[in-house]
Amino acid sequence: MSTPTDTAHRSATELKITEIFHSVQGESDSAGWPTTFVRLTGCPLRCTWCDTAYAFHGGRWMTIDAVLDAVDGHGARHVCVTGGEPLAQRTCLPLLARLCDAGYRVSLETSGALPVADVDPRVVKVLDLKLAASGEATRNDFDNLAHLQPHDQIKFVVADRNDFEEAAALVRKHGLERWTVWFSPVWESLPPARLADWLLESGLNARLQVQLHKILWGDRPGV
Repeated sequence: MSTPTDTAHRSATELKITEIFHSVQGESDSAGWPTTFVRLTGCPLRCTWCDTAYAFHGGRWMTIDAVLDAVDGHGARHVCVTGGEPLAQRTCLPLLARLCDAGYRVSLETSGALPVADVDPRVVKVLDLKLAASGEATRNDFDNLAHLQPHDQIKFVVADRNDFEEAAALVRKHGLERWTVWFSPVWESLPPARLADWLLESGLNARLQVQLHKILWGDRPGV
C-alpha cells in the first residue's frame, strides 16, 4: 500500500500536495466559514466509504514556503489541512506550525490512526475515529485522546445502525463528551434525518453534522 512516507522523502521542507483550494468549510465547528484547504497526498487507510480516494496517489511536491504563498493568495483566515491522511507526511507538522505562526485559524482533519502528540497545540484537531463499516476500526489509536486540547473535536462517520451503536459505546467508554463530538452520515447510504432520530433517542451530548459543501456543490473535488 503506497503512502507518502513510502515514497522518496525529498527534504524536510517539502510536502506532496494534491490540491490547494478556496471553499466553504462544510464540517466541524467552522462550518460555513470561507476556508483554504490544503489537501496532502496519500493515506495508509482504505475506508470503504472514502470520498477522497483521488488523493491516495499523484500530487506535486511543494515547499512549505510555496504552500504558505498559495494559502495567502486565497485570503481566507481559516485553513484546513486535510488528506488523505496528512500526518502520514512528516513535514505536515512544521507546515501546521508555520500556518499558526502566520496567524491563521488552523484545523487538521486526521484519522486518529497516527500519533497527534507532536501537533502544534494551537491547531484544532478533528479526530475522525473509524467504525466497523469503514473497514478500518482496528486502526484507531486511543492513546491520541491523551493529547487532545479542549478545543479539539471528534468525528464519527456513521454508515448504519451498527456503526451508530458502536460510536455511542465509544463515547461512553472513553468519556468523549469532554470534547465536541460530531456524528456524520455516510453521504450515499444513510439519510441524515435517520441519524438525527438515533442521536435524539440516545441522549448523547453530541452534535449532528451534514457535509455542507456536498449540499452546495455535490461530490466533486476542489469544493
